[in-house]
Amino acid sequence: MSESTAIAGPVAEQRVNWLPRLRAVFMRSEALRGYTLLSPTLIVMAFSMCVPLAIMVVMSFWTQRAFEFDTTFSLANYHEAIDSPVYEALLIRSLVISGTCAIVTVLISYPMAYYVAFHVHRRKLLWIILMTLPFWTSYLLRVFAWKVILGYNGAINSGLKYLGLIDQPLEFLLYSPTAIVITLAHAWAAFAILPIYVSLEKIDRSLLEAAADLGDGPVGRFLRVTLPLSLPGVIVAMLLIFIPTVGDYVTPALVGGPDGIMIANMIQAHFGKVNNWPMGAALAVIMMITVTVVSLVYMWVTRKATERIA
Repeated sequence: MSESTAIAGPVAEQRVNWLPRLRAVFMRSEALRGYTLLSPTLIVMAFSMCVPLAIMVVMSFWTQRAFEFDTTFSLANYHEAIDSPVYEALLIRSLVISGTCAIVTVLISYPMAYYVAFHVHRRKLLWIILMTLPFWTSYLLRVFAWKVILGYNGAINSGLKYLGLIDQPLEFLLYSPTAIVITLAHAWAAFAILPIYVSLEKIDRSLLEAAADLGDGPVGRFLRVTLPLSLPGVIVAMLLIFIPTVGDYVTPALVGGPDGIMIANMIQAHFGKVNNWPMGAALAVIMMITVTVVSLVYMWVTRKATERIA
């Protein structure tokens, strides 16, 4: 046997011995197995989300020249967006409307989630399905339905006039920020109900019994036990409503009117009618950064408040 064959034998045997070791490490590591199972999803998300986002960020530094893109690196779009009082006002309005919508949605969703978690003992699955009932219809149909309900001759104004409570239709119901909040609160209610319900369902009922034994009434038990323990669900619900509604442009376009135009409508206009994609990309990047900062500040404040309550 040659010297090379003698050397190759132990090397090949060493390589073969590594395979069982790698397999054993893979089987012992739950995190590694989890990432392996998620790898196809992560790859799809990387290409479907990260790549378009990177393209938009790069495009935001370009400049629109007639019908061509000037790919020279420039901050002109960001300077124009930051210096413009119109864009600033639209961004602030969008944050205010989305924040108001998140608060209103949580306030109307909490009682329903509380009722299902504490007072429904049979067929809870049926109730959860009923919570998602609005999603059985198209989003546009729901928006158009609210446009009819809130219209000058809609159900609300017609009912109030029939009862003699008003002489003229209430103008603030439609084509206003109020209409946007109402429509978005109805459209996103399920996203607030479900996380709040999960938090309420996880509460140990023995804690409520202990609070009752110590002399707390229903209000005291709710304020001392139920509400603090359900805050994680409330925090998640607020974020789930606030983040996507900032970028909604369909609802403001249909029921918002001139006073309800949001920053997303301006972004859509730049990508559509104005045909200034770099400026639209810059506005989108500014909106995403602003929403991220606001969300991080909100999470920090709520975490500190939760720790203080606990």
